[in-house]
Amino acid sequence: MRAQQHVRVRAQVIVVGGGPVGMFLACELAGHGVRTLVVEAATAVSQRPRATTLHARTVQCLARRGHLDALLPDGSGTGAPVSRSPFHFAGIPGLVVTAPVTEPEPIVKCAQERLERHFERRAKAAGARVLRGHRVTRVHQGQDGFTVTAEAPRGRVLECVADYVVGADGARSTVREQAGIGSRTYPATVSAMAGDVRLDDAADLRPGWHRTPRGWLVVKDVPDGSVRLRTVNCSGPHRARHLPLTLEELSREVGWIAGREIAMSSPRWLSRFSDFSRLADTYRSGRVLLAGDAAHVHFPIGGQGLSTGLLDAVGLGWKLAYTVLGRAGEGLLDSYDQERRPEAQRVIDHARAQLALMRPDPELDPLRALFGELLTGVRGTDGTGGGESSYLGAMVSAQGTALPARTEGASSWEGTFLRNVSLTTPGGRTDVIGLLRAGRPLLLRFGERGRKYGGQGRDWRYGVVRVVDADPTPELPCDALLVRPDGYVAWAPGGEALATALSVYFGEGGAVAPRGARVPVGG
Repeated sequence: MRAQQHVRVRAQVIVVGGGPVGMFLACELAGHGVRTLVVEAATAVSQRPRATTLHARTVQCLARRGHLDALLPDGSGTGAPVSRSPFHFAGIPGLVVTAPVTEPEPIVKCAQERLERHFERRAKAAGARVLRGHRVTRVHQGQDGFTVTAEAPRGRVLECVADYVVGADGARSTVREQAGIGSRTYPATVSAMAGDVRLDDAADLRPGWHRTPRGWLVVKDVPDGSVRLRTVNCSGPHRARHLPLTLEELSREVGWIAGREIAMSSPRWLSRFSDFSRLADTYRSGRVLLAGDAAHVHFPIGGQGLSTGLLDAVGLGWKLAYTVLGRAGEGLLDSYDQERRPEAQRVIDHARAQLALMRPDPELDPLRALFGELLTGVRGTDGTGGGESSYLGAMVSAQGTALPARTEGASSWEGTFLRNVSLTTPGGRTDVIGLLRAGRPLLLRFGERGRKYGGQGRDWRYGVVRVVDADPTPELPCDALLVRPDGYVAWAPGGEALATALSVYFGEGGAVAPRGARVPVGG
């Protein structure tokens, strides 16, 4: 009998899971010069239809990290005149998600498969190593750090040793389980099915959201002439949720919800899902961290799952990189959980609220009608939306997210997202998106009043923080702003001293590195 071959590799960070969240995180880490290893069970990117919606805050962050242009068909990702995207709330049409006209289109449709391929290419180009076809079986903390054991092709056993491990390995996360991280769970109350089929008569089901007394049918045309079906049956969870879904069962379910027989054939990608939800008790346990579905799962009614996971990676990437490289202030890595876990709880709660509105109870009809009026009848004086519609749009798109302050007596700027603004610098015209593409924190100083903030001379240019002097602009009425790599404001005049904020985020002396030091940056 052939003996198992053990292979041992070393990295600074091991990312378990090579979906879009894991691959994007690898892009960020490797871009900062962190030796990064991605371990993924699948041998290739799955072509199964999955998430396609990127909401506004995720779109804005991807633009700031230089990814968006490559993901749009025409390559025009920033500064687009489109500032409004139609959406829905609980299947009720009329919700309009808006964004400043200097930002990309608020909602971008991009297949998850395309995202994964793009992020994998960028991660490899930045120096990350990607091992596909390796299924993780054990995560163990030893004297040399963490050892991740994986079953490799041809009977090999791979042992990966690293200082940190990130579980981006999905809802049934091995990393979460073996790290002993508990979860708050919400049991399933509905059964849902999905699949691509061909309808014998296309007129039987038109594209759109269809509510009946028994549930919902969501229909979308597919380019090959078939349709993508989603069903929601509110009478209870699946009795045999682990069994494969068949065409016959899907056809019966569609017919029962529609109240008439609907003939279909040529099934592909059949699956079941439910409204089971989970939120990890913590996103960090020592040197083990969670991101994406490993940390949170919810009913996909608002298309927020992919965006929420990618925002995890946006928030974690630079914090973990600076921690590994010794440039992080005390508690910086802990702030990942403090910022991201409450946001996931809100997404879970909002998804459950939408599902409550979708239940086919006639007593809910007045409430649904009220939401319809609120969504379609309230507009701001500038025509971009206002009142309840604006609030719900900001909630769904994560543009309403404000981060907790990390300094005492913080300015009102701290924790807000810095919108894209055109700036005039000694080097010419630029904007916030362009300045943040390097993946480094940014100190913006406006005019002579701003020059008093921060160090003087070239040493700042070689430090962690990039300093940019710009002409004052009425769009940013302040003397200076310290901007995090993820686009959120870390400091502004009016609270603690700048030096205090720098030490909170980047440690004592972390703002200035030795002259000539190399500071790795993202792409």
